[in-house]
Amino acid sequence: MARQFDVPDFYKSPLVSKVKGARQLLDPRKKDLSPSVLDFGPVRFKLARHFGFCYGVENAIEIAYKAISEANGRRIFLLSEMIHNPHVNEDLKARGIQFLRTTSGKQLIPFSELKAEDIVIIPAFGTTLETQQLLTDIGVDVEAYNTTCPFVEKVWNRSLQIGTKNYTVVVHGKRYHEETRATVSHAQAVAPVIVVRDLEEAEKLASVVRGEKNADYFFEHFSERYSPDFDPNRDLQRLGVVNQTTMLATETTEIAALLKQAVLDRDGGAELDSFADTSDTLCYATNENQDATRFLINEGADLAIIVGGTNSSNTSHLVELCEEVMPTYFVSGDSNLISNTEIRHFNYEFKRYERSHDWLPNQKPVDILLTAGASCPDVLLDRVMERICSWFPDTRSAEETLQPFMNLNS
Repeated sequence: MARQFDVPDFYKSPLVSKVKGARQLLDPRKKDLSPSVLDFGPVRFKLARHFGFCYGVENAIEIAYKAISEANGRRIFLLSEMIHNPHVNEDLKARGIQFLRTTSGKQLIPFSELKAEDIVIIPAFGTTLETQQLLTDIGVDVEAYNTTCPFVEKVWNRSLQIGTKNYTVVVHGKRYHEETRATVSHAQAVAPVIVVRDLEEAEKLASVVRGEKNADYFFEHFSERYSPDFDPNRDLQRLGVVNQTTMLATETTEIAALLKQAVLDRDGGAELDSFADTSDTLCYATNENQDATRFLINEGADLAIIVGGTNSSNTSHLVELCEEVMPTYFVSGDSNLISNTEIRHFNYEFKRYERSHDWLPNQKPVDILLTAGASCPDVLLDRVMERICSWFPDTRSAEETLQPFMNLNS
């Protein structure tokens, strides 16, 4: 049986949780990716089979609220946002937790102000070896409230395994994301490291691996993306690819295949040991959410609403998938749904909020694709659905809409 975490009740959903529970009973091995349809009559919501809090996020939330309950007057700090969801982070702040840094690494409170008895929570993304050592030198217990996701740690461990076997670690990720900064720090302790953002950058790296481009080209295109003393002539002979766990899993796989082929091309096509198999490091929750979203898209809808933190990498990839095929609105919660004619949504590409008008089709029924990032509480989806249903006076009650799922429980 999967571990059950102690997540505060105010994050739980009276509507979505019942749907998830019913689907889990019917399909405990999670093989059925078909969406759950909540039919309110004039509006129908198609919920992805998998979305919302993952194992790592629930683990982090449990530890953070445990720290609050055990503080006994001690100050509590978070290195940065525990997870990328404003509702969760604002609640932690309201309970007295102070943030030491922004997600980009800007210092908000100097480490020099910390004392050995202070509680410092390590976020789910983990932290660098340098920061960990700095806190240890102050006397802070860095393990007592460490919420690092086990799947992030799995990437670190695999990086160390291949690094000690003279492989260079290629990290598929966003160079300045907290998780990637942490992974680079752990990996470069034992091996050369290079970060690639996407397939386009991987193509450029492949051209260097094959010998089509020289070291000058490498340093020009990968500035600040490699570990100290990186030598492309020496350090691109043996490669292994790991990822920032919130990236598109399919893209990580494509990048690994591309670089493996580049190594084979360079070495004459022989199946040598110059490329490490690291496919076992892909995060199951990221895979499930992305696969479920693709299945959801294939079911069709008039529009998509994706709920999550605007700085959430895994949420942004769900947005990208949906944007390819239908009008898509990235919101942090129901407050962004201003009216049935106006919505405030986040443009992830340009990193800004925008307003759209006449966003909700004037038809009945309206089919809305609805999903959320791995750091989004289910209750926020409840509120989005309640908000939209309030604009349709003839909607069915939640009890009536949930009846088909309750029948699954019986």
